[in-house]
Amino acid sequence: MILYIAEKPSLGRALAEVLPKPHHKGEGFIRLGNGDVVSWCIGHLLEQAQPDAYDPAFKQWRREHLPIIPREWKLEAKAKTRSQLAVLKRLLKEADAIVHAGDPDREGQLLVDEVIRFCGVPATRREAVRRCLISDLNPAAVRRALDSLRPNRDFVPLSVSALARSRADWLYGINMSRLCTIAGRSQGYQGVLSVGRVQTPVLGLVVRRDREIDAFEPRSYYEVLALLQTEGGERFKAKWQPSEACKPWQDEEGRVLSRALAENVIRRITGQPGRVLRAERQRQRQAPPLPYNLSALQIDAARRFGLSAQQVLDTCQALYERHKLITYPRSDCRYLPEEHFPQADAVTGALARVCPELAAALAGADLARRGKAWDDKKVEAHHAIIPTARTMDGDRLSATERHIYHLIARQYLAQFYPHWQYDDRQLELEIAGGRFLARARQQVAPGWKALFAKPDQREPEEDPELQAALPELRQGDELLCLEGELLDKLTQPPRYFTDATLLSAMTHIARYVTDPGLKKILRETDGLGTEATRAGIIELLFGRGFLCREGRQIRATEAGRQLIASLPEAASTPDMTARWEAALDAISRKEGSYQAFMAELEAALPTLMSQVSPAGFRGLKATPAARPRRAGGRGRSGRGRRAGKGS
Repeated sequence: MILYIAEKPSLGRALAEVLPKPHHKGEGFIRLGNGDVVSWCIGHLLEQAQPDAYDPAFKQWRREHLPIIPREWKLEAKAKTRSQLAVLKRLLKEADAIVHAGDPDREGQLLVDEVIRFCGVPATRREAVRRCLISDLNPAAVRRALDSLRPNRDFVPLSVSALARSRADWLYGINMSRLCTIAGRSQGYQGVLSVGRVQTPVLGLVVRRDREIDAFEPRSYYEVLALLQTEGGERFKAKWQPSEACKPWQDEEGRVLSRALAENVIRRITGQPGRVLRAERQRQRQAPPLPYNLSALQIDAARRFGLSAQQVLDTCQALYERHKLITYPRSDCRYLPEEHFPQADAVTGALARVCPELAAALAGADLARRGKAWDDKKVEAHHAIIPTARTMDGDRLSATERHIYHLIARQYLAQFYPHWQYDDRQLELEIAGGRFLARARQQVAPGWKALFAKPDQREPEEDPELQAALPELRQGDELLCLEGELLDKLTQPPRYFTDATLLSAMTHIARYVTDPGLKKILRETDGLGTEATRAGIIELLFGRGFLCREGRQIRATEAGRQLIASLPEAASTPDMTARWEAALDAISRKEGSYQAFMAELEAALPTLMSQVSPAGFRGLKATPAARPRRAGGRGRSGRGRRAGKGS
């Protein structure tokens, strides 16, 4: 008997649908017509044991117990799904062969692997397990995945990487959270002060942004525009570029702070002749934006529709599992396998029926055009999120489901459109000894931009200094400066984070790091958190009373601010996470060692703990969302991931 183990019941049902009938449905499994069986997990059936499983004394949160470092790690069955674990344990004893059908990512790999091991499957049988990678729940795609089984042992490094992250998150999260909570209670705070490898740097981003805004003092600065006229009577504007001699009157960003200096420039140039020093024109071509991964989709949906990361993830799960209209949504990849290209006819035909408003866009698509999105070298366990070939009446979808499907479908259609072409033009001018610049962008061919008409247009953000057009001039041409215009401006504070900008910051966290080596690491990884965990991490911070919303703005609460103030900088910045991600990535590629990674963390933990300042919690009062829960601070993201302990 072959036992297929899916990650969720929905995937189990999709597997059974293409396997021999008739089916017999049991409690937690489906027996197939040929005697094989499909069963499933329900997210994580197992979790890292709580500290009191290692020593009953750890049930009490006491400073002298810390750090808690297990010598032999233990897993325990989750209470709510213990019966399903029992089903799998019985089926695993009966099975002659096992097919691992966890989701195609690091956590999905570990999730089924740990059940197989926990249920006592011998090493020889574990060695024979095969891996099925499914990213589309429609029957044709599932059949293709079943025809392409791979040895599960090929994915051992991925599983070890996930295991290292899980245990490291436990070590760091349990010890730091207990320490901070104990310190907080010593100062009268009665809530749980949770700390995690990802959640705390995310909170740190918001706290530091809030501080910058609070401390911001606006300053006046000045710009000068010259209104110019050509010999043929055409008019345009050019912006003054201060010279080196002006530096004493400029700030660190080159803005002129002296009104008198700007007024003097205006007096000098008004009515004076000008001359073109250089005239440049560059033809630019921009490829269509790649299909979405989850973070890119969440960012666009937050900007366009004001949806939170969790709302987008939940909607994607419904479109994937319930409606089967999109491929696997928790993807971190924006590329497609080349074998998907021939499916374009079926996919686009389906999306036009689900989303009739895209029919005109489909009519303008060239389905023979193969863009850079199809690239096998850039696709690993899963690919970008795209529509499937399944069709249904779009009116059966909720408004939010239609919005998200439309975004995904439009992004896919863009791959069959030509490049956007435009001319970037620049005139460098001299007027009364001063240097002035005028820039313009003129569209040559809209290409894929035709699909992204304003107000939805997102890529790229337009430069406010770009003019619609400039006159045709050459080097040496003479002009007349009719007048100068003084622009009296104020420096603006940073903006409060929103769902879109916080997700963008987590995804592109390298911009918040100063160390060049760490910047490089973070550029090459997924940033803070993963596609699967970011939404849960943000919601966790709200749930624990560390963040709050004011309209679309995300701000830190007093509890969040004081928690960051009490922690060492290493705990609230992304630097440590960068090092972790680099090590975990190396483990997944067989270039790093699990033992070395864990040993380094165990050695660093006492130093980090010694830097926590109990006085930082003085006077802090708990919000209702931050009241104590079971020791260890279990939290969950939408998929049952361990978002609460160390993430």
